[in-house]
Amino acid sequence: MRHTSLNGRVALVTGSTSGIGLAIAQRLAQDGATVCLHGLGDDAQVEAAIAAVTSATAPRPRHLGGNLAEPSAAAMLIDEVEKTVGSIDILVNSAGIQYVSPITEFSLERWNAVLAVNLTAAFLTIQRALPAMLERNWGRIVNISSVSGYRGVPEKAAYVASKHGLLGLTKVVSSETARTGVTCNAVCPGWVLTPLVERQIADRAMRDGVDLATAKSELVSASHPSGQFVKPEQVAGLVSFLCTPDADEVRGVGWNMDGGRLAR
Repeated sequence: MRHTSLNGRVALVTGSTSGIGLAIAQRLAQDGATVCLHGLGDDAQVEAAIAAVTSATAPRPRHLGGNLAEPSAAAMLIDEVEKTVGSIDILVNSAGIQYVSPITEFSLERWNAVLAVNLTAAFLTIQRALPAMLERNWGRIVNISSVSGYRGVPEKAAYVASKHGLLGLTKVVSSETARTGVTCNAVCPGWVLTPLVERQIADRAMRDGVDLATAKSELVSASHPSGQFVKPEQVAGLVSFLCTPDADEVRGVGWNMDGGRLAR
């Protein structure tokens, strides 16, 4: 069920030119928020994202770039939104990257890059946006973590460390804002059917000599007891709920959405 309680709210979703971030941006716009998109990509991808979020009830969103691997980019991003659109009421940290390698071969450069985008950038955007939220005594911070924030995954040392760290950051921010109208929570998806994962399915099908349907089923069934992928729209729906008054006392949660994986 859609709600319109976000009318007049300004939302920034990092990493929102595709995948989970884009779905979240669409949902928040449908809920009435003025949405600011962020993400890298060519002009065609950016325009497609803007078009996807724009509707009869949602104004054309503003898109901002900036490589969050650079510490200065996070602060500049928040400053630009506040200068051109208004103070941020809803901050969704969805930007993330991954690199796969055995830990004995994992370069420090790759480690630093993953931690910079997945964790440090979230710290910096929260640090910059939080004072205005506290001044208004209302705000929603949602960090997109992962089931990898709870479990180890071979050959993903930096990604797993960053997602564990993001859950810790979420709890700290929630603790510091517990007596205010600002909440901070995390969403921890398992396998989400995004264009990136669809490419992984195609690669798996080619590697194993099977059709796409078989590769898709084998990939998700190995992790999700439900045998089903999480949809980006479902992640967006949970983020939407966390922005409602019903979630005023949902604080410091790492909410897994993983087809039952962590229940095993």
